[in-house]
Amino acid sequence: MKQNIQPVTKDLVLIGGGHSHAIALFMLGMKPLSGIRLTLITDRFDTPYSGMLPGHIAGFYTHDQCHIDLRLLTNFAKAQLYIDQVVGLDLENKKVICADRPEVGFDLLSVDIGSTPATISVPGAAEYAIGAKPVSNLLKHWYQLLEDIADNPQKPLSIGIVGGGAGGVELALSMQAHLYQVSKVYPLTFFSKREVIDHNTLKQGTLKIHLFHRDTELMPNSHWSAQRTVKQLLSKRGIQLHLGESVCKVEPGKVRCESGLTVECDRIFWVTQASAPQWLKAAGLATDEQGFILVNDTLQSLSHAYVFAAGDIATMVNHPRPKAGVFAVRQGKPLFENLRRFLLGKPLKPYIPQKQYLSLIGTGDGRAIATRGPFTLPPHRLLWQWKDWIDRRFMERFSKGLERRSDGVMGRWQEDRNYQIQNPKSKIQNSVMRCAGCGSKVGGTVLDKVLHRIKLEQPLGKDREDIIIGLDAPDDAAVVQVPANRLLVQTIDYFPSLINDPYIFGQISANHCLSDIFAMGATPQSALALATIPYAAPAKVEETLYQLLSGAVKVLNKAQAPLIGGHTTEGAELGFGLSCNGLAEADKLLRKDGMQPGQVLILTKALGTGTLFAADMRRQAKGRWIEGAVESMLLSNQAAAKCLLQHGATACTDVTGFGLLGHLMEMVQASKVAVELELEAIPVLAGARETVELKIFSSLHPENLSNSRYISNLYIGENHSNYPLLFDPQTSGGLLASIPIEQADRCLAALKGLGYGQSSVIGGVIEQVEGKQPVRLRG
Repeated sequence: MKQNIQPVTKDLVLIGGGHSHAIALFMLGMKPLSGIRLTLITDRFDTPYSGMLPGHIAGFYTHDQCHIDLRLLTNFAKAQLYIDQVVGLDLENKKVICADRPEVGFDLLSVDIGSTPATISVPGAAEYAIGAKPVSNLLKHWYQLLEDIADNPQKPLSIGIVGGGAGGVELALSMQAHLYQVSKVYPLTFFSKREVIDHNTLKQGTLKIHLFHRDTELMPNSHWSAQRTVKQLLSKRGIQLHLGESVCKVEPGKVRCESGLTVECDRIFWVTQASAPQWLKAAGLATDEQGFILVNDTLQSLSHAYVFAAGDIATMVNHPRPKAGVFAVRQGKPLFENLRRFLLGKPLKPYIPQKQYLSLIGTGDGRAIATRGPFTLPPHRLLWQWKDWIDRRFMERFSKGLERRSDGVMGRWQEDRNYQIQNPKSKIQNSVMRCAGCGSKVGGTVLDKVLHRIKLEQPLGKDREDIIIGLDAPDDAAVVQVPANRLLVQTIDYFPSLINDPYIFGQISANHCLSDIFAMGATPQSALALATIPYAAPAKVEETLYQLLSGAVKVLNKAQAPLIGGHTTEGAELGFGLSCNGLAEADKLLRKDGMQPGQVLILTKALGTGTLFAADMRRQAKGRWIEGAVESMLLSNQAAAKCLLQHGATACTDVTGFGLLGHLMEMVQASKVAVELELEAIPVLAGARETVELKIFSSLHPENLSNSRYISNLYIGENHSNYPLLFDPQTSGGLLASIPIEQADRCLAALKGLGYGQSSVIGGVIEQVEGKQPVRLRG
């Protein structure tokens, strides 16, 4: 990931990918702040747009159409993206505490994590009801329900929805419309093109929807005209209303109310008033009774000036408003402006939200209700078309709008010099000359601080008798003991970061570097690190180096290979690598020259990282594709190597920069055999075929393509979608091994049981025929 040459002096950290933060990130991409390192921490790579979510449930929008791709957005904003759940704050030391990664430091913090339905007070709700938030969980259950209905459309279904606010009403209408469409039993029909009130009549049949609400009127925050219109519509649509009913208990398949009413429901959805996570208040932030962060007119915390909050998670003390998406959207621009002003040392601007707003409520059947203050318009197609236009226009900025500020294929940004951060205390401010040679090393004070933290995470080296000199006793060089009757296996690898998260990059790079050891049938013993850290103030260099090494040490600990030393330097972009030492028994060493005719070829991971990250640099890869690639790269090859050895592997290599065919040819030439490849059997990462079809290739792909000269029947492959991926360079790719054919089924089953779900037999080894090219393709 290309880094900013301007030294980093401050960290702006955003927690949550809500509407306000999405808009702020977009505006920060349009107007970058020089010297600021921007980081988004969120538990999802995409975030739903609430305005289109009911339409998605009703079947009008695809998942991608109603979700903002946060990886694309952070790429555009040149921000780091950390996928993790925040569980606490250390406000005194300005640290964000995450569930599965080291603490993240900040100078300025903004929180926009939305809210969750309040369920704690109702027994059984958390266990047996499906919350409307997080949306990802709601949609997971919704998609499963649609599959169940499609498989058995005649099966009776009873759905309970608890909560009669606007969210519960839209959910009931949208679910009903889509389920009737899927079942094709009672499709919605219109009796008139212009309706004053809804005239749809649905027969009572396989589908029943129950809506529970503790108040006697639906949508209590709306005008009576809107309440009446909605109530009439729900009744006409056959949705059973239970008004004035307080749910007191949820049991498996059953809703119980205080009045004694009990209703059996196959699925129960919870859409009640919003609540906030407890860690906000526990951190010491000023909150209201429900736990929402109290902010002033500038969206600044009342208790901590360096914390801002927006969206549902914030309560404006002078201008309280309902927890609605429209306010979160409107807060995006003032949030951006005040974050920028805070960093620039300028006075903040107050923001006063509007008291009344237009609400367009989709009815699930291609119409919508419009309400603003005392005015309400009944369901109509034109109102839906208006709503659809507004929502699509909003979402366009996060797709087409992300192309506006790119000054080239690589997606580089021009910084606004008016937004440079002036920090007189920084010794590197306005410094443009960076020294080379040993003058480019990371400072000793910074290095000592990082290594002190890393040693706390690496207990391995202390008790290892074979580590004579390591991190615990630093010297000019590390010293290791090689046991008698063992071979020392050494390898080194290094490359620039391909992802904007140093902790994850450290893990990916460590997995990649160790793979050569595993492919040789060796056991990792120790490692030396080589790191390039982007120019920054000393405290920021420390944070980046620590995150990077912490990720690498996490992988090295699992491999029982302690970090024993290394070298650091400052540079324009983040880079990392390891020199790894391994030990092997001479008679168990796996080499590339051991392939034998009659064996099969097994590949343990899917292909496609090269083309996917090339597309990511061009902002043409979907976030879920990159997440899938990252998941694959985070999977160590250690267990796979042991499994292959246990099933008689005689030759092995790891598939990395030269691509599948390049590394396979090294084995073929060393073993003096030929191979047949089954193109259809080659596993491929999600999205890789799509990016290849767009002619997006890694910069190394053309060089790798020269290996096509070894293919005897090119005409078979040139029209196959998997063919270009034979030449795709892989980062932290899988292992390619030859094993006896009689072991293939057992080996594959074992690999899949170990987590290598895309392992596949991709071909076989055959006798070499003189004068004939050694690779034959099968479609």
